[in-house]
Amino acid sequence: MAHIAQKGSKPEMIVRRALHAAGYRFRLHRKDLPGSPDLVLPGRRAVVFVHGCFWHRHAGCKRTTTPRTRAAFWAAKFAANEARDARVCAALRRDGWAVHVVWECEARDGVWLTGLLPLLGPARRPERPQASRRTAT
Repeated sequence: MAHIAQKGSKPEMIVRRALHAAGYRFRLHRKDLPGSPDLVLPGRRAVVFVHGCFWHRHAGCKRTTTPRTRAAFWAAKFAANEARDARVCAALRRDGWAVHVVWECEARDGVWLTGLLPLLGPARRPERPQASRRTAT
């Protein structure tokens, strides 16, 4: 389990690239917030978690499997993960943050993007027209 990437995983990078390309700017893994969210959009008071389907138990997903060996260990591990996720989300909401979760399987197929962007609001302010540059003669 030590080799499981906590930062910079492939699903997280997909989400980061898509949000950045859409014009959103964010901070990564802020440790001063509960749960150290994967992406933090401070101006919008929004956080995005990119959850792995296996570890965070995405309901109805084919990646949400349970190993056959050491069933009691895995049941306790998954229950603790789910309880921690609920605790962290509740704490963030209590502090006024909007919490969004993108699942690993959603990140791979891009469906999450159409649902998340309207929740975050418009990406950038329209660019101001630049003053024309005149060359001194």
